[in-house]
Amino acid sequence: MAWKSRTRSLQVFDTELSADTVEWCPLPQRQDVLVCGTYQLQRGAAEDDGTPSRTGRLYLFEFRREGSMSPPLTELQRMDTAAILDLKWCHVPVSGRAVLGMAAATGELQLYTLSDSQEGGRSLQTLSSLEVGAERLALSLDWSTGRMDSSDVRVVCSDSAGCISVLSLAEGALTALSQWKAHNFEAWISAFSYWDTQLVYSGGDDCKLKGWDLRVGPSSPTFISKRHSMGVCSIHSNPHREHILATGSYDEQVLLWDGRNMRQPLSESPMGGGVWRLKWHPSHQHLLLAACMHNDFHILHCQQALEGSGGACPLVASYILHNSLAYGADWSRLSLEEPAPCSPAAAEPKENLTESGGHLRIQYESPTASFDTSLEDDAGRYIPEGIAPPSTSSTAGPVLNPDSDAPSLSCLLASCSFYDHMLHVWRWDWAPDEAQQETEQC
Repeated sequence: MAWKSRTRSLQVFDTELSADTVEWCPLPQRQDVLVCGTYQLQRGAAEDDGTPSRTGRLYLFEFRREGSMSPPLTELQRMDTAAILDLKWCHVPVSGRAVLGMAAATGELQLYTLSDSQEGGRSLQTLSSLEVGAERLALSLDWSTGRMDSSDVRVVCSDSAGCISVLSLAEGALTALSQWKAHNFEAWISAFSYWDTQLVYSGGDDCKLKGWDLRVGPSSPTFISKRHSMGVCSIHSNPHREHILATGSYDEQVLLWDGRNMRQPLSESPMGGGVWRLKWHPSHQHLLLAACMHNDFHILHCQQALEGSGGACPLVASYILHNSLAYGADWSRLSLEEPAPCSPAAAEPKENLTESGGHLRIQYESPTASFDTSLEDDAGRYIPEGIAPPSTSSTAGPVLNPDSDAPSLSCLLASCSFYDHMLHVWRWDWAPDEAQQETEQC
């Protein structure tokens, strides 16, 4: 069956400082909340020791799809902070509130709660903070709650000294449970196995992927993989399929693993850029989002690889409208059941960059023919649809499992890029190509 894949930008926001992490809140009634973190190296800062300072800013947004005449993303709050390396929401409420974790360049793990005011507004309030070590940067964090288990809320954090820290959260306070030297250089990433949260994975600039069993202590890893040829910088446990793990590296490869056999990956997919972040779809077990630094953002379909085909995972969508390093990316759990609006005929757009209250609108024709990527104008009309023949891809898509994959998908996503300090909110629509089906039936 032929499938039609289309990505469309809904809004672009200038974060002013270099953007490197973006996260949608996973909690019901809070799934319209988005945060974005920035990292800025201030060279030549007036400091006694001459060390460059690192500053950041934390943005809080709300997504409102009420009409096409106004941008859907509304900024609720901005906070100047230390430089931010990673952001992750706890997957379950803590004492009835959404909790956001932040890995900071000060070597701290900082927690914030999302509060609702009596007037209906939302804001982030400081909850707790703990320094994982002196003279280091906290680089990543992950929560143990990926399968919505709230019985034992813990956080794992990696840092620039090559250490991994595991912390507990109880009564609003962070407590260090254990810390150990895991890698010779920067430990870029750490993650829980969501199916057995006594298992922790780590990846470092020493090109090694390691596993740790907290029950036996960190004296030695359960495995060491050298399959990646450069630094390992992304790891994500699949919350839908036990034992399945995705890893990414500066070597530009995405590897899928069965945790019961870490000697050989299930598949290897070349991405054309260092894989800084990987995110499994929150409800569709075969879809994997990849932020690929010098080569944009891509969505992989991993069903055949997970069923033992051994081949690379096919790309079913790409988002190519960023102009700098692709770092942060995340899926929203918000439903986009309504079809994307169609565009009336319009005059051919010229390059147009306008700013209104920090919101940027871009109009130009996508340079790719692989996937149809388009943008909205200020009236909500999509560009360039209706101007030129659509370049939407129609290819023989992967075989879908009807028990787990919907016959069509409409997803809301966010991504951010570094040096151009841009946050993009976009949608991806994937459905059978009805025109192609009609042709085949004739």
